[in-house]
Amino acid sequence: MIASVAQALDHARALGIERLDAQLILARQLGQSRAWLVAHDDEPLAPGSALAVEAAYARRKAGEPLAYLLGAQEFHGLSLQIDARVLVPRPDTETIVDWALDLLAGRDGARVVDLGTGSGAIALAVKHRCPAAHVYATDLSRDALDVARANASRLGLSVTFVGGSWWSALGGQHFDLVLSNPPYIAEGDPHLPALRHEPASALTSGRDGLDALRAIVDGAPAHMNDGAWLLLEHGYNQADAVQAMLREAGFNGVAMRRDGGGRARVTGAHR
Repeated sequence: MIASVAQALDHARALGIERLDAQLILARQLGQSRAWLVAHDDEPLAPGSALAVEAAYARRKAGEPLAYLLGAQEFHGLSLQIDARVLVPRPDTETIVDWALDLLAGRDGARVVDLGTGSGAIALAVKHRCPAAHVYATDLSRDALDVARANASRLGLSVTFVGGSWWSALGGQHFDLVLSNPPYIAEGDPHLPALRHEPASALTSGRDGLDALRAIVDGAPAHMNDGAWLLLEHGYNQADAVQAMLREAGFNGVAMRRDGGGRARVTGAHR
């Protein structure tokens, strides 16, 4: 059994765990900061703490996301509580928030909806930056809505959460801006095993990965005000397909934005 801070970090290195991940996990387990670890590398670990650290390192070695082990993830300047009930918010998804903020600039009282909100990341980031917007968020998963509501309460952000699948959750309501990061990975995709710890319902969507995107685009016209925008996150190789969907549904001004890695990430258009 590991007996000290230094031995815990050595154990993590032997498992092939990145040093930063190891430090963050250890610091959380001990209730200390990373700086404290550096200054107290000879600090002994109580048997209970040592066992908890070993278990956490084993979970990380098995591929479990760091956010689940830490219970939190930073997203667009917010610290969100995260667990295995929801997808881990990625930095790539900040692309859709940035575009939304551009569209909402100078528009008080806009009605915004985030379809398939998961942890609430997109909806809460928009509400944080645009307090005057009326933000709604939907999800079919009750577990996800529980996580999202808890995040909203902790952050003091007023978002209306509604349970249901895509547009069925919203009745006849209309919006000025529709946002969604839906599942878009194809069933059987070779990357799925690496994502096995995250909820499959938030990842896959049909044989080509486009089923959810089709459902959102098909139902959008009946729920959008004149001039409203629809922004959709998608896979790096799906931009052409999503653009075609939007044009076929009668949308105008189809455009695309790239994420921080230069990959096609979000496609949008307006009514």
